[in-house]
Amino acid sequence: MAFTKRTDGAGPGFYEAEAAGLRWLAAAGPGAARVVTVLDVGADHIVLEELSHGRPTVPAAAALGRALRVTHQAGAEAFGAPPPGRPQSGYIGRQPMSMRPAAEWGSFYAEQRVLPYARAARDRGHLSSRAAVLVERVCDRLVAGAFADDQPPARLHGDLWSGNVFWTGAEVVLIDPAAHGGHPLTDLAMLDLFGAPHLPTILDAYAEAAGWEFDWQDLLGLHQLHPLLVHAVSHGPAYGSEAERVARRYAG
Repeated sequence: MAFTKRTDGAGPGFYEAEAAGLRWLAAAGPGAARVVTVLDVGADHIVLEELSHGRPTVPAAAALGRALRVTHQAGAEAFGAPPPGRPQSGYIGRQPMSMRPAAEWGSFYAEQRVLPYARAARDRGHLSSRAAVLVERVCDRLVAGAFADDQPPARLHGDLWSGNVFWTGAEVVLIDPAAHGGHPLTDLAMLDLFGAPHLPTILDAYAEAAGWEFDWQDLLGLHQLHPLLVHAVSHGPAYGSEAERVARRYAG
């Protein structure tokens, strides 16, 4: 069975970007997170395998955490690098998202993920001037390397909120990516921001598979700043207020 998706107002290359991202994630290798299969793609549509809904289970959640780690470890050429065959400009939801490869995560995250959406939200009146100053201070710290670590570019889903985690019962299938090279905490932060069934199980399974011993939970908010600002642009000042609260925490 197949499902054809068409979205009103989709920008140029929207479906090609989605297809390229799904295929790149699917190529992560054995043990990686399963993604919906692309059957066909055109300028105004994408055809995907049809999935059957099931109940979220603890075993499936634990398996997702472990599999997501495998996907991330498949890597990317650089931070911000698009999947092969993807246009240089991608999308997160319906908003354009930059895909310029960068060698260093802090400057990539500040310049391509945080600042563009902060400025757009401010221009729409959805982010206060006070909040914009705090966001800029966080970005200054990012560029200066305050949050630098030794994580290599991960193969990210990029928009891993709960609505893009499809539970079939026996397994979890990921849909609707904004795939690119980035920091592995980005996907975990998105899951945490908007919630997911059995979230602690997913996160604990991931951290155990990664062998992480640092206080990674304390950095989730930093990685949530981008999606909060994306939502501030499109969904209004409530998200701008939340972005301000998060920025204050990391502004130093």
